[in-house]
Amino acid sequence: MAVNYEDQATLFNFVVKQGNGVKGLIDSGMSRVPQPFVQPLSERIATPHARTCEAAQPIDLSQLDGPRHKEVAKQITEAAETLGFFQVVNHGVSVELLELLKTSAHKFFAQPPEKKAIYLKEVSPSKLVKYGTSFVPEKEKAIEWKDYVSMLYTNDHEVLQHWPPQCREVALDFLKSSMAMVKRVVEVLMEDVGVRLEEERMNRLMGTKMVNMNYYPTCPSPELTIGVGRHSDMGMLTVLLQDGIGGLYVKLDNGDWAEIPPLDGALVINVGDTLQILSNGKYKSAEHRVRTTNIGSRVSVPIFTAPNPSEKIGPLPEVVRRDGVARYKELLFQDYMNNFFGQPHDGKKSLDFARAD
Repeated sequence: MAVNYEDQATLFNFVVKQGNGVKGLIDSGMSRVPQPFVQPLSERIATPHARTCEAAQPIDLSQLDGPRHKEVAKQITEAAETLGFFQVVNHGVSVELLELLKTSAHKFFAQPPEKKAIYLKEVSPSKLVKYGTSFVPEKEKAIEWKDYVSMLYTNDHEVLQHWPPQCREVALDFLKSSMAMVKRVVEVLMEDVGVRLEEERMNRLMGTKMVNMNYYPTCPSPELTIGVGRHSDMGMLTVLLQDGIGGLYVKLDNGDWAEIPPLDGALVINVGDTLQILSNGKYKSAEHRVRTTNIGSRVSVPIFTAPNPSEKIGPLPEVVRRDGVARYKELLFQDYMNNFFGQPHDGKKSLDFARAD
């Protein structure tokens, strides 16, 4: 199908409304980046050769159960306090499963557009599955160079009925095999601020679980585009599988950006806004973004863990007593979520919604 790359309304309908996605543009023979995808100069990622950060050294989670427990727990808490990102190995998820995930992601996005478009938000047969392009393309100055499918977990039975057949079993395995690790990491972080969460409270704080598969098609001019704009995640912890292409960048305290390089068999963990709020700012939800590439199509598979929408979040009382001040107000997570999804990516601006007056 011939696509008019110059007419912005036609292009938007083709990519977003009809569900052809960025991949549909590439498959149509497009050889240059259309204007709606060209980012303002301030948002572009100038070079793929950025410095790598300390998250290049993975943390061995198997050591949490041995004589090195204190040392490894300190590595986790220090990473959460400073960078907000770290990589882990011996995390309990098999390398075979990680490879299957990448294969399944490519398989889903390789389908004809009409097979994926059935999951567009307006027509999806299930509230559990949403397919789309970019974050909030209707409100963005420039569209992000990313297609995705988002799969919300409720229970195994519903998931196996409604998640896309190309990836549902492997995505569910990834979620279920990761949760023990996620809870263990949260326990370590809570222990360091003098808090022991009851199991019921822990489950409510991570009651919303979602697996995304992200697809960043090969881009003819990566220097003009971004895969994902500057943002922090809204939940507790995010677990991310990268493929070998790379492109994930995190913002350092000095304002520079550093790449978190892909490591075979490792998973990336990052702190979300909810954990920053609960810890009264001790743990940092890191601002991060994704670069596009012209060397191949990249996939990544994050698991997002977040509170139930009806859960109230705010600084934990034990932490406020220690700090002498609450830096964030208590609020309903549903309200925080509505604010987060109601605006384009803009660094950590979403956290302003929760700051104490």
